[in-house]
Amino acid sequence: QVQLVESGGGLVQAGGSLRLSCAASGGTFGGYAMGWFRQAPGKEREFVTAIRWSDGRTYYADSVKGRFTISRDNAKNTGYLQMSSLEREDTAVYYCASTPYSRASDYPKEREYDYWGQGTQVTVSS
Repeated sequence: QVQLVESGGGLVQAGGSLRLSCAASGGTFGGYAMGWFRQAPGKEREFVTAIRWSDGRTYYADSVKGRFTISRDNAKNTGYLQMSSLEREDTAVYYCASTPYSRASDYPKEREYDYWGQGTQVTVSS
């Protein structure tokens, strides 16, 4: 069973940067894709970005395009989320998740992901 562990969250000022990591153990991302979701207080969890593990193709929510970058390190079985130009609206708990599906249309859908990390808090102050 795959276990995902996020790290790298914290408090950062608006305009700053932060990098999150998602390490997989008990299995590999293999032909899976990895996604990042976030949940702000009082809001539903939303899709942020995803990367297809096999070819590195990436997908982003409009709200983070140009500011966030998802990447992966196959050798370390770890994915990353580089967040720049952070805004207060980016404050949320960030979750990484893995999905066995390869269709890009599936990546924004929570239900298509079968393994989830515990989440890491990102707080952006003004």
